[in-house]
Amino acid sequence: MAATSARFAGFLLFFACISTVHGAGKMLVLVDNWAIRETHSIFFKSLRERGFELVFKLADDTGLSLVKYGEYLYEHLVIFAPSVEEFGGSIDVAAITNFIDGGGNVLVAASSAITDPIREIASECGVEFDEEKTSVIDHMNYDIKDLGKHTLIVADPKDLIKAPMIVGSKPVRPLLFRGVGMVADPDNPLVLNVLHASSMAYSFNPNERVNEYPHAVGKNTLLIAALQARNNARVVFAGSLDFFSDEFFTSGVQHAMAGEKHDQCGNQDLALSLSQWVFKEKGVLRVGNVSHALKGETEPPEAYTILEDVEYSIEIDEFKDGKWQPFDAKDVQLDFVRIDSFVRIFLKPKARKFETTFKLPDVYGVFQFRVDYNRIGYTHLFSTTQVSVRPLQHTQYERFIPSAYPYYGSAFSMMIGVFIFSIVYLHFKEDVKDKTE
Repeated sequence: MAATSARFAGFLLFFACISTVHGAGKMLVLVDNWAIRETHSIFFKSLRERGFELVFKLADDTGLSLVKYGEYLYEHLVIFAPSVEEFGGSIDVAAITNFIDGGGNVLVAASSAITDPIREIASECGVEFDEEKTSVIDHMNYDIKDLGKHTLIVADPKDLIKAPMIVGSKPVRPLLFRGVGMVADPDNPLVLNVLHASSMAYSFNPNERVNEYPHAVGKNTLLIAALQARNNARVVFAGSLDFFSDEFFTSGVQHAMAGEKHDQCGNQDLALSLSQWVFKEKGVLRVGNVSHALKGETEPPEAYTILEDVEYSIEIDEFKDGKWQPFDAKDVQLDFVRIDSFVRIFLKPKARKFETTFKLPDVYGVFQFRVDYNRIGYTHLFSTTQVSVRPLQHTQYERFIPSAYPYYGSAFSMMIGVFIFSIVYLHFKEDVKDKTE
């Protein structure tokens, strides 16, 4: 019996160990043609080396499916098929939108051959691509290898978003871009401008005369855009499929006007950082243990009393370098909220925990300890703990309140005055003269 119990306990331990393993996930890669696997091999190789299981399929394959028996078959989706006229199988724009709503992550690369399905996916996410056959044109910032249309543009790394978690922390060399431009929906606060063009750029058909206002002009022309949905699903849109190609990864860059030359462009470094972010290899936060109690105690009471000193702590971990590590930040705030915030205070990091001590407000009711951490590049962290705060009991009030001394004095002075008046009134007698007839 003991041996059986030991084997059962060992099995449970083995199962627990397996269930805690964090895998990179299964990824569906949709391509226009099989040649893309070869022309973008460096990018796909980097994904495999990081533990992703890649499944390549043609975008119009009749057997395509993202869901089976109500469960998603893949955690991530890569669409390198800008010219697909219609997705195959059960995949369409609605299916991809539902995949994002279900927490899936998507990387989309377009080109000047963009078609309606790709434009519709972007539109659902707050990004609007320009029309087919258009390109981003910059007559002042193009590479020396350009063929005369000024569509092989050199993007300045200074035009990248100031978010090291998304684009990396080290300086990036000039970037090569050849593709379609896009603009972001100004009413969508979730869309991030990852890389925009220079003030001289515009988006138009390079083979036609400009006889109308372009779809995108200047710094409003986005080359790469990103979205982190409210459910923390991540989507990246790149206007250039060539941006991820082996040709651009290994190519040098020389500014045709300024003459500045680099042996290798920064596309590979940026593509690595973008893929790590969009596939949640970094910038992912989670909440661990949350505790609160009166100062000096370990267990929370059934209800707090106003003006008591309270200790609060929360564990926050960050997924970094393939494992969960303590999160390091100095801008995590705690709000003590009823309807509005009555207390707002910074949490101090200590080992894995963020903690603080504060005095409860002189207001009773149902409150929440709320941590709402929302920073560019990180998943949205939200934690609430509801508690009750009651007023003072009758035995907890002070016997005499110093601020009420004037009222005490006036009350006693009135009592003394009434007492003196009563004595005088009761014991004072007027002399009465006898009536004589």
